[in-house]
Amino acid sequence: MRSFFRIACSGLVVTATLLLAGCWGANDAAMRVIAIGSPASAFEKGVRLAPPAQIMRAATTEGLIALDDQGRVIPALADRWIVTDDGMSYIFRLRDGKWPDGSAITAESARLSLRNALGALAGTSLAMDLAPIVEIRAMASRVVELRLSRSQPDLLQLLAQPELGLSHKGRGSGPMRMRRDGDEALLRVIPPSQRGLPQPEDWSDLIRDIQYRSLPAAKAIETFDAGDADVVTGGRFVDLPLADRNRLVSGTLMLDPVAGLFGMVVLNERGFLADRENREALAMAIDRESLATGLGGKAWTALDTIVPLGISGAAGPGAPGWSGIGLAERRRQGAARVAKWRGASDRPLVLRLALPAGPGADLLFDSLVRDMATIGVTLQRGAEAAPADLRLVDLVARYWRSEWYLHQLSCPALKGPCSTAADKLLAQARDLPEGQDRAVLLGRAEGELTSEYVYLPLGSPVRWSLVRGRDRGFTPNRWAIHPLMPMAMRPK
Repeated sequence: MRSFFRIACSGLVVTATLLLAGCWGANDAAMRVIAIGSPASAFEKGVRLAPPAQIMRAATTEGLIALDDQGRVIPALADRWIVTDDGMSYIFRLRDGKWPDGSAITAESARLSLRNALGALAGTSLAMDLAPIVEIRAMASRVVELRLSRSQPDLLQLLAQPELGLSHKGRGSGPMRMRRDGDEALLRVIPPSQRGLPQPEDWSDLIRDIQYRSLPAAKAIETFDAGDADVVTGGRFVDLPLADRNRLVSGTLMLDPVAGLFGMVVLNERGFLADRENREALAMAIDRESLATGLGGKAWTALDTIVPLGISGAAGPGAPGWSGIGLAERRRQGAARVAKWRGASDRPLVLRLALPAGPGADLLFDSLVRDMATIGVTLQRGAEAAPADLRLVDLVARYWRSEWYLHQLSCPALKGPCSTAADKLLAQARDLPEGQDRAVLLGRAEGELTSEYVYLPLGSPVRWSLVRGRDRGFTPNRWAIHPLMPMAMRPK
């Protein structure tokens, strides 16, 4: 027996715009959207996309399914799907549409495109999440089946990621067409009739164009304040001080309720950081509550665990053993370890932390400098991509399960010390069905990873946007994904 899932695609039907032959000038009511990043980042190619490029990819190259403005899975190339009760088979029925070259979207062409997209992800943490897919079959002219080696309850969420957009002969099928002018883009929704969808008589009155570009945070905020942008999205903790000028009170500043990783990963396997207890000393010295106050308590939550509470499958060790010890005693113990390592040497212990640029990062660095000084460590700052002993990790979880966190901090993903024991337990857990035994193995894996202190947690990630007025097709969500299609809908 099979469970049947079908989601109405009315949102995709009505979010379409009239494509005037040869005319690409934006209409007067065009939505002006800015993503925070470098001016050219919206047009990046490949699989490791910057957030502005993820937004562009989702708008121009849809996958089997997509995410709406609330982060919910909705139809895209597939208009319905079936999931077997055991979760080992996903069957998608494709809509009756065409690729950009005019050829029909068939099960075989979609199969080949998906296979290529999965192959391009090799070596990424997303590939680890998608590893259960072992076979892609074209079952009929417009039916594609994905067979799994083990259950992956979040497979639909993963297939909706921008990196899984399907292209044919190098081009995506929409839902929007893009015309580039330097570092700016005009995006126009493809008419439903050209996408194999029913088209309402008044559909052209229901939509608007999107003017899209990417700018550094300070310039994006300045543009918004000047009234030349309707939405600014993609903000992180590094830029939050620039945006938070009582905007939370006014409702202009919107925070996504995200989870993920925000902390320091160890890069150097030699010297002081080669010893697990020394890495633990750094974790014990951090005053996370003070850090939360400095970064903005309303937007940031302190954490001393890898996997936050409330994440599905989380059955790990919980808070570390030292969390119940007072900060002064933790620092005394940490200072003793530093002194023992230094021995009779008078040379200071200097560690270099790679950080992005921005006022939020300045606040973070200043706080960490004070924390590390209490145990005899001098912290220096390096550029985000520069060689360093420690590097800040700031990632939003793609799905709310402990496996995501373990994949991000696995030996294949890290460039420094790691836990092979945690990886082995994670591999064992993958072979088990959902249940208590699997949760126990995942908890043990998290415990092994925690005890190695290859990642020093600080808190939760921060993602923010600026939105002018209402009815913008914009909704804060836990994935911090804000697609352009819903923003192309005119307010009623």
